[in-house]
Amino acid sequence: MERPSWATEDVDLDRASVARVYDFFLGGSHNFAVDRDLAAQLLKLAPDAGEVMRANRAFLRRAVRFMISQGVTQFLDIGSGIPTVGNVHEIAHKANPDTRVVYVDIDPVAVAHSRAMLEGQANVAMVRGDLRDAATILTAPEARRLIDFSQPVGLLIVSVLHFIGDEERPQESTARLRDALPAGSFFAISHGARAARPESAQVEQLYQRTTSQVVPRTAAEITEFFGDFELVEPGLVFLPAWRPDSPDDVDEHPERFVNLAGVGQRP
Repeated sequence: MERPSWATEDVDLDRASVARVYDFFLGGSHNFAVDRDLAAQLLKLAPDAGEVMRANRAFLRRAVRFMISQGVTQFLDIGSGIPTVGNVHEIAHKANPDTRVVYVDIDPVAVAHSRAMLEGQANVAMVRGDLRDAATILTAPEARRLIDFSQPVGLLIVSVLHFIGDEERPQESTARLRDALPAGSFFAISHGARAARPESAQVEQLYQRTTSQVVPRTAAEITEFFGDFELVEPGLVFLPAWRPDSPDDVDEHPERFVNLAGVGQRP
């Protein structure tokens, strides 16, 4: 296929990307035929896959608003993906225009478009980085310029950790990031739950065609990622049940949303 002008040479046009599939389901335009093909197959297995991904983005919005209500004015969003409506800085700046946001992603399309979109914004930056290399993220010039690690930080790792296998030691990476945060900081996670739905195994196999694997985990395993951060109410729950804007937003079967979500605070 012809390479779009916005796709750099390191973008693989023949293999689906998790970030671009997510972009498709959120209504974005930075995805390829291979991504849309995978999305169509996901919908055959799980017709509400798009609804699940939009619920994940809604959790991100609620988590950011909650952290801002607790006085957080700086965010580190790892695995931020391709910029679509409802990004962290858009949510945060409605409440506090001075909020500082550093986005981090490994996907070159996400990085290129984030940088283009954020050009000229003094309080927001994009870092090309990998969750598995926490040291590089923490020492990146953009992070050092915008994040004051002596003050509370909102760390966001939303719908990312289930793409990293245990052999890549995600516990160690998240621990390094947590250790960099002072008291009063918050940490938001959403993560695919093991055996949440009967078709989960088929979905995992489908994702093997992308640049990432899928590794669902149990609630206990997901809770371990919070380390010494104390979960705020209502704890680790399925996406719609985490501080919904309205009780009507909680589905009768929240487990169909596959992902567990929670926010912890460093005491």
